[in-house]
Amino acid sequence: MIDRFLEDATEVDVDAIRDHTGEVLIGGVMEHVEEAGVHSGDSACAIPPQTLPAWVVEVIESYTTAIAAALDVRGLINVQFAVAGTNVYVIEANPRASRTVPFVAKATGVPLAKVATRVMLGATLAELRTEGLLTRSVLLDSPDTVAVKEAVLPFSRFPEVDTALGPEMRSTGEVMGIDVTFGRAFYKAELAAGTVLPTSGTVFLSLADGDKPAGIVVAKRLRALGFGIVATPGTADYLSRFGHMVDAVVGKVSEGAKITAVNLIASGDISFVINTPQGRGGRTDGEAIRKAANVHRVCSVTTVEAALAAAQGMAEQIHHPLEVKSLQEYHGR
Repeated sequence: MIDRFLEDATEVDVDAIRDHTGEVLIGGVMEHVEEAGVHSGDSACAIPPQTLPAWVVEVIESYTTAIAAALDVRGLINVQFAVAGTNVYVIEANPRASRTVPFVAKATGVPLAKVATRVMLGATLAELRTEGLLTRSVLLDSPDTVAVKEAVLPFSRFPEVDTALGPEMRSTGEVMGIDVTFGRAFYKAELAAGTVLPTSGTVFLSLADGDKPAGIVVAKRLRALGFGIVATPGTADYLSRFGHMVDAVVGKVSEGAKITAVNLIASGDISFVINTPQGRGGRTDGEAIRKAANVHRVCSVTTVEAALAAAQGMAEQIHHPLEVKSLQEYHGR
């Protein structure tokens, strides 16, 4: 087998159903928040896609339909894609139900498991549409509604574990949030997963070199919300080049500095940690910082994409308090 490695690619999941006549129902196209490389079970994702051009989504749907036909699928199929620029790559196709089916069903109002079961027993999608089983939800057609799935991670039970996300799945459950914007839906999903994003305090920033450009946007948005910013020397220097000064620069644990991020986290001076790992070093400063955040129950993210989503969610939650509605209300049923 030959693998091709992509950097800064967006991962996309698609759940679909194909009947024996060849008709394919695209249940949902989910754009992941974290970049490709983080296991799909550990990544947050959104319906509808938030950054993909509409024509790219059409290409993804066409590829899914073609793959389902080539495999002669009768029932559910899940296909995972990676989008790099405007190039769409197929990661894998699984002719079965995936863990995202319950999320897609709740987000769209279409009972995918029931529909797939009927299709596997010989019914056609056209027949099920006539029966009313495939009535589209108003949510799916609403341009002002977004559903976000978030993974529930067990790190609170394992305080000495590095919380960096990677290709190995570590989540033990999933939750979802629905609202009128991605930011608000993301905030709700985080809240449901047990992560309370802060509304004030000081944020610690330590970014891998490839994440530093996006870090400019993160720092700018956090400043606009009134947060203080503490950073490592490399991140602080990079931000200063673009006019974003931090409140304090902390030293490295590995160099024996007196004031480090680990100290500040332990003393309760940090309310949010943004630390993106560099490579796979063993006892790195990043690992010590992430473990400290886990031990002291400080909210943290380990990808710059999650940091951007969190900043958007915090901003929208501050200016517009959250409201709660039932799925039935969202689906107009």
